[in-house]
Amino acid sequence: MSQLQLRSPLPGYALLVLALAGAALLFGSAIGELYAVWNEQPEYSYGILIPGLSAFLIWRDRSRLRGLPLTGSWYGLLLVVVGLALRMIGQLATMPAIVHYALLMVLYGLILALAGPAIFRRMLMPLLLLIFMVPLPQGLTTQLSVQLQLISSEMGVWIIRAAGISVFLEGNVIDLGSYQLEVAAACSGLRYLFPLMALSVIIAYTFGGAFWKRAIVFLSSIPLTVLMNSVRIGIIGITVDRWGSGMAEGVLHEFEGWVGFMISALVVVLIALGLRRLGRPKPGAVPVAPPAADRVSVAGSSAGTATLGGMSLQTAPRSFIAAAIVVLAGVALEYTVPDRPEIVPSHPAFSDFPRQIGDWSGTHETLDPIYLDALRLDDYLLMNYSAAANNPINFYVAYYRSQKNGMSVHSPRLCLPGGGWQILSFGRQMMPATHGNPAWPVNRVLIEQGGQRQLVYYWFRERDRRLTNEYVVRWYIFWDALVKNRTDGSLLRLVAPIPKGTPESQIDRQLTRFATLSEEPLNRFLPD
Repeated sequence: MSQLQLRSPLPGYALLVLALAGAALLFGSAIGELYAVWNEQPEYSYGILIPGLSAFLIWRDRSRLRGLPLTGSWYGLLLVVVGLALRMIGQLATMPAIVHYALLMVLYGLILALAGPAIFRRMLMPLLLLIFMVPLPQGLTTQLSVQLQLISSEMGVWIIRAAGISVFLEGNVIDLGSYQLEVAAACSGLRYLFPLMALSVIIAYTFGGAFWKRAIVFLSSIPLTVLMNSVRIGIIGITVDRWGSGMAEGVLHEFEGWVGFMISALVVVLIALGLRRLGRPKPGAVPVAPPAADRVSVAGSSAGTATLGGMSLQTAPRSFIAAAIVVLAGVALEYTVPDRPEIVPSHPAFSDFPRQIGDWSGTHETLDPIYLDALRLDDYLLMNYSAAANNPINFYVAYYRSQKNGMSVHSPRLCLPGGGWQILSFGRQMMPATHGNPAWPVNRVLIEQGGQRQLVYYWFRERDRRLTNEYVVRWYIFWDALVKNRTDGSLLRLVAPIPKGTPESQIDRQLTRFATLSEEPLNRFLPD
């Protein structure tokens, strides 16, 4: 790419500082959220180290970067524009993960717009390391945790049985007879998988080698974590059987986890060392000439050309000037254009919700404070309905007046597998038209634990829509925030046990009837 410089009224470094400060202002809340995640979620506690490690790896490579010309790239400007657009979408759709990745995109865009492709390629691995400081979307994290729980439980049970101990596995609950061990989310291995993956990137980058070697070093961290976590669970099961439940608690429990992590990290290092020796040039072989990007330091020192080692005080690539202007314009709009006041419709309190629905009579229940703190909902309904000729039904409605700032409905699919429950089937069920409303779909989930089965129906009401897909819900939150200036919405869930010998179709009919009967009072409590 040709070197495109433009004399700027601001010194180049001052423009860089302004652009980074503008990005920090735009993403201040996202940075605060990341810091909170690093402090509150153990699986991401390593994240606070990642920016410093990334900067250190770039500084470590400074001798190869010094002298390369700052050619700039208009692709960097494109990344900045797309990143700012994603920030707006993520905020309106209450999807923090999108905002976090938008932050990285804007940062990458500014660097590319300033440095150009040659330098950006040199810095690519340290920059990609920053991805590991961003938590995965909550839904993906939960699904990954559940799958790792099940895999680790099964492999751990194999180890326990190999030690001659009789054991029974039900989902993620290991039954040793006298003791039951639940492989909880904290024991899924995520708190070791994510930091080990980040560490493997650093190891692969430091040891060098061909791309396929680096890829093997990185990918090896995944099966190693699963294997070591399964061994840890197996050892815990064996020691609990021998010496009691104290072996699965306290400092010893945490120590076993860290020992497994350190062994996994050592194995990754050994794999990197082994691959480094593989395919080494034979003695006397002629060294390969360095890439062209390593031989441009002289060009970088030519007069009037900005270089990484000494950027001219009055020159900067046009692409970077444009990117900086876009970021600063975004800051100006953020702090000068007044926010539209969100329309928050009124609704009757659920404490007045009818206790009688058809043949069912209900009693109000309350959520534990720990769930209220996590859900941060504005109002909710939790009632147990019973009837002489029908099965009992648990009815839950979570209502949010505003689904901004991370306070929004979440899918029960993420929490149903908890506590040993297994999802046997997941599908859709149509509810018949009633009370002037057309037929609408609900999610139908069959779950089981310890031989007990339950049927779950759930759906979302977003203003005047009844939806089943949480990602479609996010789209309509974004769209209605943009068009209607409203983000209120709710989650509705029905749960009924399936007694042994009772066909599922019978429970389906009861849940369908209850759902249609509840529509009329719900229309009074949930605004369209």
